[in-house]
Amino acid sequence: MEIRRHDLTTLDAGARRALRERVQQGVSAEVAETVAEVVEAVREAGDAALLRYTERFDGVRLSAGEVAVTAGELEAAGGQLDADVRAAVETAVSGIRAHHDAQRPPADWMRETHPGVVTGERSLPIPSAGLYVPRGKGSFPSVMAMLTVPASIAGVEQIVVCTPPGPDGEVDAASLYAARLNGVETVLRVGGAQAIAALAYGTESVPKVEKIVGPGNQYVTYAKRLVYGVVDPGAPAGPSESIVLADGDADPRTAAIELLVEAEHGPDSAALLVTDSAALADAVAELLPALVDELPEPRREFCTTVLRRYGGIVAAADFDDAVAFCNEWAPEHLHVLAAEPFDVLGRIRNAGEVLLGPRASIAIGNYVAGVNAILPTGGFARSYSCVGVADFVKRSSYAYVSDRGAGPAAAAAATLADYEGFPAHARAARHAG
Repeated sequence: MEIRRHDLTTLDAGARRALRERVQQGVSAEVAETVAEVVEAVREAGDAALLRYTERFDGVRLSAGEVAVTAGELEAAGGQLDADVRAAVETAVSGIRAHHDAQRPPADWMRETHPGVVTGERSLPIPSAGLYVPRGKGSFPSVMAMLTVPASIAGVEQIVVCTPPGPDGEVDAASLYAARLNGVETVLRVGGAQAIAALAYGTESVPKVEKIVGPGNQYVTYAKRLVYGVVDPGAPAGPSESIVLADGDADPRTAAIELLVEAEHGPDSAALLVTDSAALADAVAELLPALVDELPEPRREFCTTVLRRYGGIVAAADFDDAVAFCNEWAPEHLHVLAAEPFDVLGRIRNAGEVLLGPRASIAIGNYVAGVNAILPTGGFARSYSCVGVADFVKRSSYAYVSDRGAGPAAAAAATLADYEGFPAHARAARHAG
């Protein structure tokens, strides 16, 4: 089994930069052409195009009246699950809600910026949000929970979930149960670029929303790009990725097992072990083939492909350089396996999430710890954040100027308006003073 290995001490600046690359955010001409066709057709024809593409891409024929999951289906979803699955969904939602409750912004704050000048801000939920829950390689009740919890905590009045239908037009029962636990009543069995276009423009069956949040494949991602300006498409997201950052004290088997968590998502994922320990690197490389062979297809092939393309082992001269490389790479998931993980936390600047210690598996973070697993990929962790309550809240600032504060404030404002060449501004400021 081929496992890519890189030694940071032998790489020049260009080679180190190349190592930071993973699957590019761009798409092929074929994908771009298809998505552009779909988006324009849904914009023009509404439900007719939405239903046509659902049949074409998902193999499911729906009528307009069958797009929405019924209240009865939502109510019955929990009863269709085994007790352990139902309990696991409840555990996940409980942890995610506990974490995200702490993200609630203050509803209102106010302060005096100058004598007689009072300013403040109000935090308000966005009126509507479209949540996209993918289904391509499986069902994702965890994604449903990660999206519906912060949207409901924020107080979004209209939450609309779109998720691709299964072969018989069904929607995964565990996902429906997660939505119901968070009070979501509108779940639509449509997906792909056609669902993104429907949320952006609105159709007879799909209400237009103000923002779309959630991960998806390259068709969904490109559709979000095309509807930018019509709707807020949320943070960019691409294939799954992770770094396991380990020192010489780390357990090799733990590091090897964690390396495969994000690698099994698909052949375009990225998963790296970054370490300053040659002994650990060798031990992990020895363990990986057997661990990969234990996986069923297609996960085995996904991991095999990732470890020879966008994954592998990165050897650093020392732990400082290992940390520096992680900050350069800016991973979606960063799992720290170090003797003192909280000391390392203070040195991490760029990561969608940081999991600390051998027990904080990426898998536990993905499902039940409470942190949000919908994270920036492709290096966007340098400037974007994990999904949270803030994604569903907008802020409005306000100001009040008293008689006492008007004179000095108006004089300074008029002077700056004159300097910048805005006479109407200057006149208004002097009139207010």
